[in-house]
Amino acid sequence: MPLCLSYLHVHLCSVRKLCNLILLIPWYKMGLALPEGKPTCLVYIPLQLITCFLCLRMERKFISVLLAFWMELPGLAFAVWMLICFYASVSGYPNGKVREACTSMIPCHGTSPQLSPEHTITVNGTEFKPGDSIEVHLSGPVFEGFFIQARDAEHLESPALGSFMLADRRVSQLLTCGRTKNSAVSHTSKAKKKHIKVYWIAPGNAPIRVQFLATVVKKYKTFWVKIPGPIVSQTSALSPTTPLHAISEAIPTSHPVSYLSKPFNASGCGSTKFCIRNPSNCDPESASCFFLSFQQERSSVFIEMSGPSEGYLAFALSHDQWMGDDDAYLCVGEDHRIHTITAYLKGRSPPLLDSENALEDASWRLADGLLQCSFRRSIHLPDHKGRFNLDASYYIFLADGEASEGGVIHKHHQQPLITNGMYNITGLPQDIGGSRSPRLIKAHGALMFIAWITTVSIGVIVARFFKPVWSHSFLFGKEMWFQVHRMLMLTTVMLTSISFVLPFIYRGGWSQQAGFHPYLGCTVMALAIFQPLMAGFRPSRHAPRRQLFNWFHWSTGTAARILAVVTMFLGMNLTALDLPDPWDTYTMIAFVTWHVGIDVLLEIHSYCLIRKVEVIEYDRVQILQSLTSAEAEGRLFKQIVLTIYVCGNIVFLIAFLAAINQI
Repeated sequence: MPLCLSYLHVHLCSVRKLCNLILLIPWYKMGLALPEGKPTCLVYIPLQLITCFLCLRMERKFISVLLAFWMELPGLAFAVWMLICFYASVSGYPNGKVREACTSMIPCHGTSPQLSPEHTITVNGTEFKPGDSIEVHLSGPVFEGFFIQARDAEHLESPALGSFMLADRRVSQLLTCGRTKNSAVSHTSKAKKKHIKVYWIAPGNAPIRVQFLATVVKKYKTFWVKIPGPIVSQTSALSPTTPLHAISEAIPTSHPVSYLSKPFNASGCGSTKFCIRNPSNCDPESASCFFLSFQQERSSVFIEMSGPSEGYLAFALSHDQWMGDDDAYLCVGEDHRIHTITAYLKGRSPPLLDSENALEDASWRLADGLLQCSFRRSIHLPDHKGRFNLDASYYIFLADGEASEGGVIHKHHQQPLITNGMYNITGLPQDIGGSRSPRLIKAHGALMFIAWITTVSIGVIVARFFKPVWSHSFLFGKEMWFQVHRMLMLTTVMLTSISFVLPFIYRGGWSQQAGFHPYLGCTVMALAIFQPLMAGFRPSRHAPRRQLFNWFHWSTGTAARILAVVTMFLGMNLTALDLPDPWDTYTMIAFVTWHVGIDVLLEIHSYCLIRKVEVIEYDRVQILQSLTSAEAEGRLFKQIVLTIYVCGNIVFLIAFLAAINQI
């Protein structure tokens, strides 16, 4: 099987839905079992368009290439895509991204589930209180995929309850079903497995009785749905009193730790507490909110930190906006407990954990998809090297990431939140936000969007369709269409050149973590510079080499635009400029669709004008009505379309710039 089809085979759940969306073919499923290996792009109902991009995040590179190709060569792309639709084979969810099945828990394998399950679910307890952790095991004969949820035992069709923590991230991953973060667990690959262990954290609003359910896939056509597991019941206790019997030797703690009976909130922010929130004004009781607060109490500061319960949360005090030589504080999840640690950041290497902890009154809570911890620290700690005084001004970093067994932390998977200025947390209480993207990277993204969404797109449309419309209008001694085209293209080159150097200034060199983005960016930059240089040697209109020049000019510009779209698509999800996902995917797809629609509309209009050309036969000589005159008949229509197109591009540009500003 060719490489491209192998990729499609692995990710066909996304591909077949993308096919439905892009081609907009209203084919309906016939209600018959679909044999494995048959084409599916043309048989799924249009209703799936609503959810078709939920599993596209891992296919970003493929989509970006497809959309760019479609934007420049819609006819050929359509034919290639139809060929793919008919020859790609069916696959399920080998990467475990099964959010589509959150409600039904049924894999889209086109066959009916088995009736008698071979696998069992076991737990280490039958009672729980809100915030308690229950160990859940799934075991049985060898299987490839699984999907685990906890639901109200009295209403099994209700949404998933509580949140999970992983015991082994190599074989399992967390998924969000409904509004509760990490409320389900699935496989990471189709590798064979016999046993899965996870931890379920009881939510604060749990029902009296909760039952665990699992879907298990033994082979593609052999699977069981909603295998019933044990039922656990809530005790009558009002609040949990989970003890900490022992603390891992890898994470030393010198003070007792208690459990938070309820989540803390944002009350007092800006009046009695100094708060940092992301997104701005978010509620710390929400799993999507990153929250950090400081409240001075005589000679100490009480600190609260909250965020998604996926591993660890950390904040650092810094003298600049660069990581290194910073005073750091971490709340790390290990074995469904939270440990508070102090550390020192040296350069961009992993934090150096302190052997002696200077924190007091540490408390934590792990429930409802949230990790919350609080502790107290003296304003001055002269006996602890590396601890900054808290009565000075600092930049404040807030980060999160994964933690594996033994409390080993991994690099944060998104850019840390950094305050826009230096603040004294013991001074005037404030309620502020921050940015996860450095200003230079924001400027890089903004300039690239202006260049490749606005100026270059309008310049190409003008050169392609407005030669006849503006052929008799002149600007500075040249035809207007040519001057507008040249001005927009030179603006594109200038903006791209300025934007190109900004990441190198920020990184101080080449980035090894940016994947293909910098390589493609360098290629686009080279093509953008080559275009005006080649235009400087343009032959005269009737020169023999003019056709060759026109071909090279078109092909170079088309290649640059295709690669630019792909590069922007990949860059939007890099950690340094992490635009909201999947909003960025939808918006870029909408822009490409908008551009293609206008392009096709103008092509159809041009074709209709050509059909109006009158052929007059006189003395066996065909005299064609001037194509320029025919095109001029549509002058008003083209100008209206151009005005609408420019306004539409500006709307897309403003949307992207607003998203960059809000990061």
